[in-house]
Amino acid sequence: MLSFRRTYIFSYNLFQFCGHTWILTNIIARFLNFGQDALADMFYSVGFMMSLCQLLSILELFHITDGIEKARLLPRFIQVMEKNILLILLIMLEEFQSEPVVCVQFFLWNILDLLRYPHELLCVMDTPSVGMLWTRYTLWIPLYILSVFTEGVTFYHALPYMEQTASNSAYIYPRSVLMLYLPLLALGASVTVWQLLKERQHRLQRGNKKKK
Repeated sequence: MLSFRRTYIFSYNLFQFCGHTWILTNIIARFLNFGQDALADMFYSVGFMMSLCQLLSILELFHITDGIEKARLLPRFIQVMEKNILLILLIMLEEFQSEPVVCVQFFLWNILDLLRYPHELLCVMDTPSVGMLWTRYTLWIPLYILSVFTEGVTFYHALPYMEQTASNSAYIYPRSVLMLYLPLLALGASVTVWQLLKERQHRLQRGNKKKK
């Protein structure tokens, strides 16, 4: 039966799926049409939609807390925060937005979300697919590790731009921020992968039982 909560979570996942599909399609189309020149205004082209999707992803923390979505809160909190922190940094550093690593980062983020939201939509409709379940909890983990590594690379390459921006401030030390951020990123990613492996085992076992 339809209910407000069910309609809401379906609409949310559908919006995220459509938003990330649009972003990924836009990135690929621009590269096919303009090649490397697409980097010049890639962030300008998809940055607003990417920011909107990532900002709305904060709602997922409330979804899990409220029980609308069945997932572990800690790994989702880490994922949401690490994306939004890096995105805020990219918005602040306009000169850095055209760097290739930013495009790679956006590409990986959207691939990850397009592996997750279709599965969430099927779960809301009570028509889960074993294939989608396996893809969501098997391919997602190595891609997430690659994405976190790219986030560290992105932050490192943004360091000169951060130093240039902070040159007029005596209170901001970009290298100190980097030394603090990277260990926290690695620690958060390790905890997330550990939690996701446990969740994967639980979900796949339950999925196989339902299939039988």
